[in-house]
Amino acid sequence: MIARVTFAELDSLRMSVVHAVERFEESVLPELHARRGYEGAYVLATPEGKAVVITFWIGEEAAAEGIESGNYRAQVEKFATLFRSAPGRETYGVEIAETPRVVVV
Repeated sequence: MIARVTFAELDSLRMSVVHAVERFEESVLPELHARRGYEGAYVLATPEGKAVVITFWIGEEAAAEGIESGNYRAQVEKFATLFRSAPGRETYGVEIAETPRVVVV
């Protein structure tokens, strides 16, 4: 399994983190679900707008396909006017995966 990690910083004055997450859920997640090899995602955010998006892919080929097809760029462009700076991206091999119990506060 491969994890693709995107680091971003949103301008929380232009759009609240809550609304940015809603936009991600409504616009980006359906696109991810349609991608071959997509396994899931975590979206982490601070109230100040720092965000980490981790998407999980069945393998390197599936992870690379979204980049090569331009799909990743299209999804990032949905937030382009909200970024303080261009997001960074790294790819990791998943060595251990233990799913946390999610408690909404």
